[in-house]
Amino acid sequence: MKNLPTDLLRTFVTVTELGGFTAAADWLGRSQPAVSLQIKRLEQLLGQTLLVRSGHQLELSRAGQLMFRYARQILTLNDEAVAQFTKHSVSGKIHFGIPSEFATTLLPKIVGRFTQAYPNVTLEVTCALSKQLLSDPERRCYDLILALHDDPVMAGHNLVKEDELVWVTGTDHDAHQQIPLPLIVAPEGCIYRKRGIERLRENHRDWRVVYTIPDLTGIQSAINEGLGVTVLARSTVPENLRILKPTEKLPKLGKVGISLIEQSSESGEAITRLMDFVKASL
Repeated sequence: MKNLPTDLLRTFVTVTELGGFTAAADWLGRSQPAVSLQIKRLEQLLGQTLLVRSGHQLELSRAGQLMFRYARQILTLNDEAVAQFTKHSVSGKIHFGIPSEFATTLLPKIVGRFTQAYPNVTLEVTCALSKQLLSDPERRCYDLILALHDDPVMAGHNLVKEDELVWVTGTDHDAHQQIPLPLIVAPEGCIYRKRGIERLRENHRDWRVVYTIPDLTGIQSAINEGLGVTVLARSTVPENLRILKPTEKLPKLGKVGISLIEQSSESGEAITRLMDFVKASL
């Protein structure tokens, strides 16, 4: 029987999630040739090609797609096992700032697992627009911030991933067919709102804001009532909503950057563990 080293699996998952060897090397603190060699070793162990080039893009092969799912499951079990035997030595209080739409979709994935793994760590979570979370002096109130960036480059070395923005409507409504286009949005300062309106103006599409609410739960309810459409990051779209394909009337929205920013000057073990949980969930 062959054993799959977790360091090779972690490198494979990182390359896949970040979309390239260079970004993965920076994230893992290794050289690009070292990362390439680890992927080659994993492919040799499996006897399969996992990653293929498509133009300038790096894509998973069919075997790579299957292995990616296995690798994430193996790493999750590995990390939970390590956490189980170190949890009592990790303690503290973390004030975590997070955009509301990620709080709705991401927090349920991590809070239960994290608090079970580290019962001596207290989490205090504040939801707000990224603009508010990153503003001075408010950002100093947090130990860790998950934030959105209009331009992924602005996230710098804190970039965790890029996410595509998409138009979203209800499964039983066609509000996107209305003229002018009815928009359900967060208040001024929201990146999604800004990007959607900019693209509509560039494409000379008539629109009007019919509903403004700061949290995803309220936006979701309004959409389900057929009041309009909204813009969300693809990874935060609830299962009961429908992603619309770009058209001449609904232009492509591009991508945003998602960063994880450690605010504490002294890196605590509790913050490091929470960062690992958030990255894995993203």
